[in-house]
Amino acid sequence: MNHYDIIIIGGGIAGASLAYELSPQKNILILEQEFSPGYHATGRSAAFWSQTYGGPYIEPLTSASSTFLRNPPMEFHHEGFLGHRGVINIAHKNQKSLVDNMLDQFANNDVALENVSQDFVWQRVPDVKIDWSYAVWEPDCCDIDATALHNAYLKAAKKNGVKLLCSAQYQGATRKSETWYVTTNKGEFSGDIIINAAGAWADDVAVKSNVEPIGITPYRRTVIECQIKQDIPETMPLIVALDGSFYFKALPHNHIWLSPHDETKSEACDAVAEEIDIAIAIDRLQNVVGWDIVKILKKWAGLRSFSQDRLPVIGFDKKTDNYFWFVGQGGFGIQTAPATAKIASHMILQNILPIEFNNIALERYKADRF
Repeated sequence: MNHYDIIIIGGGIAGASLAYELSPQKNILILEQEFSPGYHATGRSAAFWSQTYGGPYIEPLTSASSTFLRNPPMEFHHEGFLGHRGVINIAHKNQKSLVDNMLDQFANNDVALENVSQDFVWQRVPDVKIDWSYAVWEPDCCDIDATALHNAYLKAAKKNGVKLLCSAQYQGATRKSETWYVTTNKGEFSGDIIINAAGAWADDVAVKSNVEPIGITPYRRTVIECQIKQDIPETMPLIVALDGSFYFKALPHNHIWLSPHDETKSEACDAVAEEIDIAIAIDRLQNVVGWDIVKILKKWAGLRSFSQDRLPVIGFDKKTDNYFWFVGQGGFGIQTAPATAKIASHMILQNILPIEFNNIALERYKADRF
């Protein structure tokens, strides 16, 4: 039986980023249930970096990830993963309070936000309707090359000796004499520490490990790619409804990514876009802009997994020795990956965090809060 210092369950952005951070000091195995890592949430992200996304308690993790995402070590990747876009957080004429609420919510966070005029929106969003008259401009929002980031983590981890085993169905684990014994369809393995980075399957994996679940709930999010008749600049800002009813961003060739910002509770599964959610997304778009949809090019759905308080869960289980939770990363897992992986590595290895982490309240994210 092959023995490892650490066995990570899940090869998405969570498992890959943490494997990379731990790999200089630990012998690691990643068990991935799919034929390729990142098949579920990581590979289906709309992929943007916004300091306001997820709320003021997620912002410190997003901001602390900025340096790595903009200027990663040369040996990790030859260029940064962010491309500037900006985001207009928009509200209907009857929703001015949402603008005030957003500005108040982030008043104590180091985020560049500006209450802007309707003219500001008209100059940047072709054919926006007059009823959408209030907005908050967040200039620092960026696109993330999520695929490149995930692949870079996997490549760097492999270079440091991490073994990735795909199509490995997790069947269970038992703990004997301070060692974990893990059973999969690809064989049995032993390890000193298990890290649960299984996303939507986190609680299922815990049950199979005889560990009490902590309440990770998956929610379905729908995205479609459309071609529209009108000409729009591909550099148009990301547009996000302040009431949480939609977001869309421009792509080349008059294509857009559009989501109804849905959150439908789901079982852990290979999520599929539902026709009703697609129809809702199109209806909401056409209430905001006068664009004609030529055709729908793609449609997909992913599962965003949240803890009970909608914050990441990072840390050792309070009842089971050497069982580490790294889950509940919602829709912000990619934009916060560098920071959360460093925090998790710090908790496991007791290493020193970079100075930009000094003002992050780590207790807020620890697993023993449940």
